[in-house]
Amino acid sequence: MKPVHLAFLGCGFITRVHSRHLRKMSGDFVCSYASRDVARAAEFQKAHGGVGHYGSYDDAINDPDVDAVVIAVPTRYHLELALQALGAGKHVLVEKPAFPLLEDYQTAIDARDKAGRVVIVGENDHYKPLCVTLRRLLAENAIGEMVFGHFVTIMKKPKTADDWRNDEEMAGGDAFFEEGIHWLHIAGSLGPEIRTIHGYRPPLSKDGPLEGDVRRKSMLVSFQYDTGAAGALYYSREIPSLFRGLRWSKLFGREGIITFESNGVFMIVRGRGLPRCTFPGFRDIRGYRAMYRDFAGAIREGGAPEMSLERARVDHRLMDEAYASAAASECRIGAGATNVAEPAVGADADSAAEPAVGEDADSVAESAGS
Repeated sequence: MKPVHLAFLGCGFITRVHSRHLRKMSGDFVCSYASRDVARAAEFQKAHGGVGHYGSYDDAINDPDVDAVVIAVPTRYHLELALQALGAGKHVLVEKPAFPLLEDYQTAIDARDKAGRVVIVGENDHYKPLCVTLRRLLAENAIGEMVFGHFVTIMKKPKTADDWRNDEEMAGGDAFFEEGIHWLHIAGSLGPEIRTIHGYRPPLSKDGPLEGDVRRKSMLVSFQYDTGAAGALYYSREIPSLFRGLRWSKLFGREGIITFESNGVFMIVRGRGLPRCTFPGFRDIRGYRAMYRDFAGAIREGGAPEMSLERARVDHRLMDEAYASAAASECRIGAGATNVAEPAVGADADSAAEPAVGEDADSVAESAGS
């Protein structure tokens, strides 16, 4: 069977990551590289065993020998390139976050359906052996009914001052938007569906940017599943972690607990029977090869990939709701700080805290909480 000819639009870090995995899938894919810097595209072709290179994205999209494109540029340009590629009859893999705005998904869905092509969102975490194993264990009722989900992705890993992710217009948002969406997908893809969500965003450090990273880099998200189970996601790229990235997450059930290393190295399952330690899989620990197998299968069979635009849109909607609730909380906190009454001149703290004549303690408490 003829390999799918992929053209990468963009020659940066993530293209290197994809290319390393695709070199082990030479029977399914061959790759070309496009950059606005033709020398850089040629360098990537040579480094990753590609079959061609281009000095513009237009040239790659319009090459009749190219079957599909991988959009690996800043989020701001994703929709424009996706629509152009679909208009040229190409299949599309678009990196995540797929688009800056929720309404962009419907625009892309309409273009996909009109072109009759496959669009997959590059959510490799969906395909990680860790996530596949967690979904299987919950489906098998390994810990009974889930009560809590506790997800932790914390490490000190700022971006450099010249990284495009420091520009929220280019990236679509702050650190949680650009990277935390992967973890929000994990939490929401285990079987139960997230129905309600709230976000809490700590302020920027009083010490200023961390090593040139000006973004807000932390977010706590709480949510409730359609089963009634509750969960929390702790995301930060400004808090040190053990061994610069080792962290623990857990799923709590009425009959047991799954404890797993958040990167997917191993997990401990304590449920019915004896506790057991399992290793979900090292061969494709980040899920890239499974993701590309799904893409190739959808292209050849004419089906929909697991990480469709519709599935990614659910994640984006949850992200928007988390940010909206975080912004509302920040407004309430700001309003509360503004409305705190100063003691009158000459009054001491105790007398200022006492209710006025005719007021009872309950009315004061209600007023303070409003």
